[in-house]
Amino acid sequence: MRVVIQRVSEALVHVGGKKVAEIGTGLLVLLGIALGDTEEDALWLAKKTAGLRIFSDEAGQMNLSPAQVDAAFLVVSQFTLLADCRRGNRPSFIEAARPEQAIPLYEFFCLQIETQVGKPVQRGIFGADMKVALINDGPVTILMDSTERKAIEQKG
Repeated sequence: MRVVIQRVSEALVHVGGKKVAEIGTGLLVLLGIALGDTEEDALWLAKKTAGLRIFSDEAGQMNLSPAQVDAAFLVVSQFTLLADCRRGNRPSFIEAARPEQAIPLYEFFCLQIETQVGKPVQRGIFGADMKVALINDGPVTILMDSTERKAIEQKG
């Protein structure tokens, strides 16, 4: 499971010319779900995402968590995060989970963020052709992958 997290001053999602989600200051989270991902992966990434201290304190240092600044969350599914570009010029997406696996994990991830921050999470529409607009604040962009969790656990 992979996430691209962008600290934003605003973000919104349109589907078919209609706005379906919008946030102000907060985090836009692009979520890619791979074959073999589990609820454990989603829970680990949700906790890490909700606890990231990437908002500026009064000294201008990135020390504050989303909860400390009352940040909003917008989570958008994005299977293209699982693109394999090692061979040729056409990305392969065979490592991306099929909808029957990905949709429940996407919803579980969103619910875990809501549990962590104590408020609703805005969502894109799974599988839709979405137009995502954002103003990246900083810019701050963080990449995380649940394989990092597995590597940490193996090292003990």
